Amino acid sequence: MSGTLGLSRLVGADLRHHRGSFVGVAVAVFVASALVTGLGVLVESGMRGGLAPERYSAVDVVVGAPQQVDVPEDLPVPLRERVPLPADAARDIAALPGVDRVVADVTIPLSLQDAGADTGAGGSVLVEAHPWPSTALTGFELREGGEPAAADEVVVTAGSGLAVGDAVVLAHGGVPSEYRVVGEVAAAVMPERGAHVFLSERRIDQLDPHEGAAQALGVFVSGVDPEQTAGAIREAFPDLIARTGDARGDVEFLDSGAARSTLVAIGSAFVGTCILVAMFIVAGTLSLSVQSRRRDYALLRAVGASPSQVHALVAREVLWVSAVAVLLGIAPGYLLSTVLQAAFVSGGVIPGDFALATGPLPAVGAVLLVLASAWGAARIAAARVAKLDPVEALRESATGAPAIGLPRIITGIVLAAAGISVSTVPLVVRGQVAAGAAAGAAMLLIVALAVLGPWLVSLSVRLVGSVLRRSSCAGFLASANAAAHSRRLASAILPVALGIGLGLVQIGAPSIIAAEAATQASAGVIADLRVAAPSGLSPEAVDVIREMPGVTEASGVALSAAVVDSFDFEGKLERAEHVLQGVDPENIAHSLDLRVREGSLADLDGIATVAVSTDAAQTLGLGIGGTVVGHLGDGSPLKATVVAVYERGLGFGDLTMAAEEVRAHTTTGLDAFALVAVDEAATGEVRAALEARGLLVTDGSGQEAAGAGAQAQNGWVNLVALLVILGYIAIAVVNTLVMATGERSRELALLQLIGSSRGQVRSMMRIEAVLVAVIAMVFGVVVAIPPLIGVSMGISGQPIPALPVLGSFLIVGAMGALALVAMWVGTTATMRTRPIDEIGSRQ
Repeated sequence: MSGTLGLSRLVGADLRHHRGSFVGVAVAVFVASALVTGLGVLVESGMRGGLAPERYSAVDVVVGAPQQVDVPEDLPVPLRERVPLPADAARDIAALPGVDRVVADVTIPLSLQDAGADTGAGGSVLVEAHPWPSTALTGFELREGGEPAAADEVVVTAGSGLAVGDAVVLAHGGVPSEYRVVGEVAAAVMPERGAHVFLSERRIDQLDPHEGAAQALGVFVSGVDPEQTAGAIREAFPDLIARTGDARGDVEFLDSGAARSTLVAIGSAFVGTCILVAMFIVAGTLSLSVQSRRRDYALLRAVGASPSQVHALVAREVLWVSAVAVLLGIAPGYLLSTVLQAAFVSGGVIPGDFALATGPLPAVGAVLLVLASAWGAARIAAARVAKLDPVEALRESATGAPAIGLPRIITGIVLAAAGISVSTVPLVVRGQVAAGAAAGAAMLLIVALAVLGPWLVSLSVRLVGSVLRRSSCAGFLASANAAAHSRRLASAILPVALGIGLGLVQIGAPSIIAAEAATQASAGVIADLRVAAPSGLSPEAVDVIREMPGVTEASGVALSAAVVDSFDFEGKLERAEHVLQGVDPENIAHSLDLRVREGSLADLDGIATVAVSTDAAQTLGLGIGGTVVGHLGDGSPLKATVVAVYERGLGFGDLTMAAEEVRAHTTTGLDAFALVAVDEAATGEVRAALEARGLLVTDGSGQEAAGAGAQAQNGWVNLVALLVILGYIAIAVVNTLVMATGERSRELALLQLIGSSRGQVRSMMRIEAVLVAVIAMVFGVVVAIPPLIGVSMGISGQPIPALPVLGSFLIVGAMGALALVAMWVGTTATMRTRPIDEIGSRQ
């Protein structure tokens, strides 16, 4: 035992003779390895993956503006609007050595009406219009006809269903115009994303609210390496980005950069949660494995093994088993990343054509992280048996571990108190921060439950023990076993309670926020109609609506996002994205009620004023006269004075400014929709007139909450994360319960040898299984109650959380049923050996 060779031989002998107790550890580590590898692929993809170019496939270098706001010591925040290029960028880049020519590109959203397809209201499809010279970026060539010259001429792509000479109606911002098809173009590789048309440069300048300012530049080089030219551009113009190869798609597609940031954020947060859960589960599994070998460790301590040697023995055993399990889990981890990708695509979190990067780094990271976690769990599991007195160790090997001590009980109570305290954070800080606080409170309470588990289980068994003892012989045996082995019962209960508590909080907090947001959005819209167009509404279209007979008020609403600066308690700069809404202060009295608490929306004037929600005012520490500092959606600096504070921020966004200022800093320069108040008697006529113009008309009460799309995506991410974690916990539950039941093989055999029938033993185990399931469900629900009540009180003021009933029952019921099934499987497997053979076996 003193030498390395002796320890290695002992480890090998232990692994050979106790294979069953190590299988559970291997399974837990294997699944953890697969999870961390798969999530690592997502993180790496956020750094190196992306979208291949489509329209920019024929150009050597693509130049754009940075689409993010940097945050010190943190991930950058993506910008949702296209950041404009400097006016002289094309001229300056064209002067660089090796540059042949520079082609500017602009994208204008249009709707093609009467397209001959059933595409929804108005029979319209979205198309993207570009200036004619930008055809060179894709390699488009005229197949028929000629270039567009007049303002009413358009060139279409092959396969559009339109022919030269056809007349088409293209609407911009809800204002239709008739065009004549004068040409058709085709390319070797046609773009698959969306439909495209080409107009004259002059017509693009007329339609573009930004007067045709370049959104991206295509740089053609001559006689030099494109990457060399891109480097020269980056060096000469540090505020611009230049991309070659597949990275050109980052400039072409705005959602590429957003998807990168999303994957890094999701993967990083998810990896941390998985490692925490993995440590919890591996530690519990190891604890069972160590308990099953108490006799071995007791003998080692009795013959002179030191605590450090016992620690080393357990650590080596775990690392040997974990090393094999980690390596086996790598390949399934890469497969898991594709499953996660498909799930995120289904929820609209990332584009369907976003390519994952599959390098070796996720595998290396998984090996290091999971092995480190397994080693840490081994140290925790070995701590008690390593420091026991040898005589005491031998006694415990026969009678089991005693009840937990007072210091552990005090620690657990302190953690529980901390969890309940954190649960009250939503009463002070609202919004998305409240959901984060709920998750933190749940984890604290779960850790407290793990610390106090044996004690709480013992108390619970005492409460029901008197009933069980009088119910039947099997009930008496189940009660006695539970009381004598509360630690073993706790190790079976805690994974189930962990799954229930974490699951309820994960689905509950977002549900509470979404329900309140929908309530605020519905109550805040007092207009009769909500009017939109496929490509957005222009101010001219809103003016036309306002002048229609029967309309008493029409207010265009622009939607964007802003990145707002704030400082934490340590003075560190933080930047977070907030929904930004633009309204017409003079035309919202009969359309929109934000429930203003201080100031007035009528004071919104220009880019220097802003109204904030009560949630944002609280989070940012602002009030009337305060200053909001940050960046608008297109990266432009934001510095505005607060002139109003309103309550309905979840329904309409945290920031509200004058609509013309918000529009000026969006990609399209259009309103998202208009709210229209009409005379009661003229509602039908106004609706019919609006629909006749090809506009999309719905009731005002059907208004979605601002940022509902982002909330839905976050909800989908939470659901995917929950399913993965619950899947891991489910495997751990089966693993733990089968191990715990397998440890009792001699006990069950002895019961049969002294006169109990197999039916009575099975009945005893069924009662114990029900006991485990019921206590676990109660503990899991109790753990989730304080965080959920805190979120509900802070968000909606209601003490009863608005939970998804079906989802909640599924989580509680499924985890409880899983405990029953796992114990049935373990009992069946354990009782296959004849009692006399089991008693005579070596252990």
